[in-house]
Amino acid sequence: MIEMVALTKRYGEKVAVDHLTCAVRPGVVTGFLGPNGAGKSTTMRLILGLDRPTSGRVTVDGRRYDRIREPLKDMGALLEARGAHGGRSAFHHLLALAQSNGVPTRRVHEVLETVGLTAVSGKKVKSFSLGMSQRLGIAVALLGDPRILMFDEPVNGLDPEGIHWVRTLMQSLAAEGRTVFVSSHLMSEMALTAGHLVVIGQGRLLADLPMEEFIRRHSRSYVRLRSPEVERLLDVLHTAGIAVARAPDGALEVAEGDAARLGELAAAHRLVLHELSPQRASLEEAFMRLTARSVEYHSHPGQPGGPAEAARDGAAWGADWKPRKGR
Repeated sequence: MIEMVALTKRYGEKVAVDHLTCAVRPGVVTGFLGPNGAGKSTTMRLILGLDRPTSGRVTVDGRRYDRIREPLKDMGALLEARGAHGGRSAFHHLLALAQSNGVPTRRVHEVLETVGLTAVSGKKVKSFSLGMSQRLGIAVALLGDPRILMFDEPVNGLDPEGIHWVRTLMQSLAAEGRTVFVSSHLMSEMALTAGHLVVIGQGRLLADLPMEEFIRRHSRSYVRLRSPEVERLLDVLHTAGIAVARAPDGALEVAEGDAARLGELAAAHRLVLHELSPQRASLEEAFMRLTARSVEYHSHPGQPGGPAEAARDGAAWGADWKPRKGR
């Protein structure tokens, strides 16, 4: 388990991580989300002892990571895919790490096979593509067969087959009872991979919830209805005490509605329905709504690339772009 208690990191006037308290538990893939500049990379560096906290603490199974004697056996991590020495082969990069951490050589061959790099293990790392470097970084994280694993953007540079492989790997590791902590900007992939979410904004904890509960809390679900007899359908719904909103295309929307009940109600009044569909927000929508006030750089709503929907929902997207002080 990774545990953070009031974890804080300042760079001059800039607060990168602000009294962050949460725990990453075994048995589930925990997604780590936040807008650019939210403090995710700094948090991961603090976990690994690469930066010192200004205050608070972070522990890995009850110990500071930099005090673990053979760290690769307790926790494996991928923060920077291009971190290997370019003049070494993949095999010798892994071998050096194995020998310095008391890991047997056979394990080097095992992880090369796991990540699909056996055929190119003798090639120098500087010739690797980004996707191959990602696979090598994952091999490093797996090398000590650790109980805890942490990955920062593990699918960068991977093709669809590679992305599917990483997703399956993360879930299988969690199913073995390991702690798996993954940061990514790919919301669609995170929705398929993670079972729990930790979300931060401007260094502060915004959410620490199971995936399903996070989406339910931070998005709008509704049932959409279309009918050639829309006015009569409206009368039936109003008579039943059901609040209805009209969509721009003329469809009706019932917030938090029960599709089965609505269908039965329409059938009882011999109403023709052309559509009866429950609508559920995506992880991306829920994330945008929650973090709208924590985004460091804003676009204007309605402009190309601007978060118009978030603005319509009342989120504070309209502010002018302003650089923040400090690092």
